[in-house]
Amino acid sequence: MLTIDCPHCGPRPETEFGYGGQAHVAYPEDPFALSDEAWAQFLFYRDNPKGDFAERWVHSAGCRKWFNAVRDTRSYRISATYTLTDPRPATGTDPQNKGA
Repeated sequence: MLTIDCPHCGPRPETEFGYGGQAHVAYPEDPFALSDEAWAQFLFYRDNPKGDFAERWVHSAGCRKWFNAVRDTRSYRISATYTLTDPRPATGTDPQNKGA
């Protein structure tokens, strides 16, 4: 079983967490101005990289707080977890990471 290090509670089993999708996706400034195509792009299209990927997770069976994690999509290994207010940490296997 995978152990996820909640930045609020510490390491816990994967079964206590829920996946929340890609992290750092900004909500549109004026969603009413978007076309149907642009709104669909925002809602349904996400990156699908091979390697490190920033994701949102919730500790649903613990503190119930949301946080971000950097997970390698090839190995499922989580290299970092951090609060929603912290910048994305640099990881060694992510060529696209610019620290935010």
